[in-house]
Amino acid sequence: MQNTISLSSLGPRICILGPSNSGKSTLATAIARKGDLRPVHLDQLFHEPNTDWVPRPAATFSALHEEAIAGERWVMDGNYSKYMPQRFERATGIILLNVHTATSLFRYLRRTLLERERHGAWKRSG
Repeated sequence: MQNTISLSSLGPRICILGPSNSGKSTLATAIARKGDLRPVHLDQLFHEPNTDWVPRPAATFSALHEEAIAGERWVMDGNYSKYMPQRFERATGIILLNVHTATSLFRYLRRTLLERERHGAWKRSG
């Protein structure tokens, strides 16, 4: 069963959760554009820029996460369950994507084999 609610009812701080390749970053980008919110892609905060997904030190990610959730208007995608309690305290709305495993696998293969750019990913140098 799908429930439909208005975007405005989610408020100015929205968390998007779901499995890998479920469309969290794509949805966050679209909501940010439509709702005049700052898109925050947690993968970008968690990983060092211009690397092949090298994680930042835990303290650095924690500080970046705290800074991001302190903002007044954002839509944030990503799970990082250790940090959910702080994020949920600030969130005014939560979206949970429920995507079938086969769909996630298909999207993973398409992303890996065909897509060079995607929402929420770092821009690679060179």
